[in-house]
Amino acid sequence: MRSVASALAALLVAAGLVCGAAWPAAASRGGGNGSGGGNGSGGGNGSGGCYPYIDGTVVVIPCSSGGGTGGSGGAGGDAKVNRTCTFVSLDVARAKNLGLSLPPPNGQHWALMKCIGGAADTGTHAVLISNATGAPDVTPQQLVAQTLGELAVPQLQPATAPPRGSDGLVGLPEWFWIPADEWYARSMTVAAGPVWATVVAAPIGLAFKPGAGLSAVSCTGPGTAYDSHKPSTQQHTGCSYTYERPSAGQPENVYHASLTVTWRVSWTGSAGSGGVLDAALGVPVGFTIPVAQGEALVTSP
Repeated sequence: MRSVASALAALLVAAGLVCGAAWPAAASRGGGNGSGGGNGSGGGNGSGGCYPYIDGTVVVIPCSSGGGTGGSGGAGGDAKVNRTCTFVSLDVARAKNLGLSLPPPNGQHWALMKCIGGAADTGTHAVLISNATGAPDVTPQQLVAQTLGELAVPQLQPATAPPRGSDGLVGLPEWFWIPADEWYARSMTVAAGPVWATVVAAPIGLAFKPGAGLSAVSCTGPGTAYDSHKPSTQQHTGCSYTYERPSAGQPENVYHASLTVTWRVSWTGSAGSGGVLDAALGVPVGFTIPVAQGEALVTSP
């Protein structure tokens, strides 16, 4: 399994997002002084870009209103995980120790917000809480970073015909597909009071690299499963590759192939916010294919 954060090149750590004003990340490593600063307002209006700071690098997360949807999840349905943030109010002494601005704005107080599991104070953030309603002063965009660190995109294992481990034949199409019960969207929702954000990773297509520098082929959807009980003349797939040469002479006398599942990663949130995080996130699986030379059967007249 790979987290969406790691697959998106740097978004591994659930960090504070900056959309306009700062969102201080207090006690992000279990106590200490924290980064402090800022006014905790969360800022931003759901338009333009959001900017998480990951190890000193700024990465843009789209924050346009009315953004994209999760796409089609296929026959298997959705694997949905929900997380609810918890809050621990901070007294003046601890807020000061964490470097938070004091006094807090009228009608608000500081608290530590924790949305993802783990050790105490891991992945917590200092936020302002309304004294009247108890609602945190956060945005859906800020919750996206919390979600990215935990949502896992699986490495789906392909099926092939001929089956993996068996010889293919020159001129015989090599079918590939993902089993239907694995082809579905994975999603995670993080809610902080009335504010929420959902990240969805939905599989949308396949790309097959045959190896040996040969050109890749791609198809939409999971491919078609080969039915060994039906004649091959009665079956068709848009996801196949035909080798024109045997694998003899290749490294280990096999083709080193791979099948990449392409995922569309998007998010939606409260107040109509949302966007596409990655329109074509690729998660590959490598395997070998031995291909033999087909022999013609010659019979005497």
